[in-house]
Amino acid sequence: MRAADALHQARQPAKAPKPSANVRSVRYSTSPLLASKTPPWRSKFLVALVGLSFCVLLGRAAYIQIVGSAFFLKQGEIRYARTLELPASRGRIVDRNGLILASSVPAPSIWAIPKDFEADKSQKARLARLLEMTPSELGARLDDNPNFVWLRRQADDAVAQQILALGVKGVHQVREYKRKYPEGEAAAHVVGFTNVEDKGQEGVELAFQKDLAGRDGTRRVIKDRLGRVVEDIGESVAPIDGRDIELTVDSKVQFFAYQRIRDAVAENKAKAGSVVVLDAQTGEVLAMANVPSYSPADRRNLSGAQLRNRAITDTFEPGSTMKPFIAGWALETGRVTPSTVIQTSPGRMTLTGSTISDSHPHGDLTVSEVIQKSSNVGAVRMAMTFQPREMWELYSAVGFGQKPQLGFPGAVTGRLRPWKTWRPIEQATMSYGYGLSASLFQIAHAYTVFAHDGELIPVSMTKNPNLPAGAPVSGVRVLSAKTAATVRDMLRLVTLPGGTAPKAQVVGYSVGGKSGTAYKQEGKGYAQKKYRAWFVGMAPIAQPRIIVAVMVDEPSNGKWFGGDVAAPVFSQVVQQTLRMMGVPPDLDVKPQIVTKDIPAEEESF
Repeated sequence: MRAADALHQARQPAKAPKPSANVRSVRYSTSPLLASKTPPWRSKFLVALVGLSFCVLLGRAAYIQIVGSAFFLKQGEIRYARTLELPASRGRIVDRNGLILASSVPAPSIWAIPKDFEADKSQKARLARLLEMTPSELGARLDDNPNFVWLRRQADDAVAQQILALGVKGVHQVREYKRKYPEGEAAAHVVGFTNVEDKGQEGVELAFQKDLAGRDGTRRVIKDRLGRVVEDIGESVAPIDGRDIELTVDSKVQFFAYQRIRDAVAENKAKAGSVVVLDAQTGEVLAMANVPSYSPADRRNLSGAQLRNRAITDTFEPGSTMKPFIAGWALETGRVTPSTVIQTSPGRMTLTGSTISDSHPHGDLTVSEVIQKSSNVGAVRMAMTFQPREMWELYSAVGFGQKPQLGFPGAVTGRLRPWKTWRPIEQATMSYGYGLSASLFQIAHAYTVFAHDGELIPVSMTKNPNLPAGAPVSGVRVLSAKTAATVRDMLRLVTLPGGTAPKAQVVGYSVGGKSGTAYKQEGKGYAQKKYRAWFVGMAPIAQPRIIVAVMVDEPSNGKWFGGDVAAPVFSQVVQQTLRMMGVPPDLDVKPQIVTKDIPAEEESF
């Protein structure tokens, strides 16, 4: 019974507990909050707010899809698409024989994504050493930009391979072009150089930048965040390589001229020197060398003195090299003949209170001897028979006071004042090269009048494909052919015993020219112990093939006259150049007397 009672009680439902006296009974159906009515405007406001939001979203979608679609497409493309430049190969610079003076070769450049850069201490130290940096310099470079920095432009292949072998995360390579200059210092002032962006900075590289550079191509690609190309998109534009520039310069003549002027500067303890070699028949520049020079491939710690192409940028008073023009015009106008006697005694003359002197008294001299012995007094006596305008027109006709039409950066005009401002003493001093200024190149160009039978011919540094090689050109006539030949005979006397430059003689070839020596200007006056010495001449004298001009600045080893300092350089350059050009000798070598011991006539300056 007890078990049955117990089971019956377990089946009975449990009774709910009685509510506590502390719990309040809440009747929701009779709540005043639910009984109050909601204002109609509230529901309308909510509906309007939802509708307005929908309209804004719809308008924004329409703007993005229709009105501003181009902008957003571009922004999206920026984040994954890149335009790669396909660099054009820069054109070569070659000499007249096709030998390379400048060319472009592929070179690796090292770059990094700093935010991806990961390297331990030893890797970072080795990387810095290969980049020729200190670890702190490398760290500073990486701190510049989190997305991209150049570490080394145009590195050597060996260095790039060693960097790649380090396996540093975040360091990458790209192929660029690097300029090579096989002739180095010898042709530096002619060829010039480019910067790291392959743009011309000096010389022919600058003068013909547009032709040499060509036109870069483009390639549209998709890249990932590591800079890897994933896919090509669109059409690629192929690069157009730059045009080769063929110069008139002969690299062998250029190298030999550079060597000779370099040795002369060292021997005479001079400040600088220049040589210009012109083809007397075509006006082509065969060489233009300067000292000091530089290596175009290594331009660290360069000075302005090294960069200057002194042959065309530096002007100076041309001194006695002007006397042949005075004699030539006096002959051309019938005022004198080669044998006309000019009285130069006692070696000086006074004009408007100023004294003009020779180095020593010469007595009576013929016009030919005035040039041979470089008499200032003789040149002045001829010049003072000219009208100022007549003399100014002569100097202008041979190119003084005008920029050479060479198409080369840095060429200067020089100075030739208007004739109306000349005083008598200024006209007198200009007859022997003081009171005007010119570059060595201008003087060499002016001497084409004598070498090319009285015509001033145009000069050029690039080959003209329309002219046959070596074809003579025509120029502007200044003197008659007869007068030019007569002046050449006078110039030959300068290089013979009794002249100012017997050291200009050349074995096997007849030569002629004019030496010059002048005090250097310093402030408003002249430095009494600083000189420029030069020699300008041509060979062979009967039918000149080349003109060579040499200038040595501030010789200070006991010799300073042009006949002693510059003439030997002229002799060496002429002999080597004529042989390389295949010009047959016009003198018998055996009976010819050539000696360094022949005393030179002391030059007036």
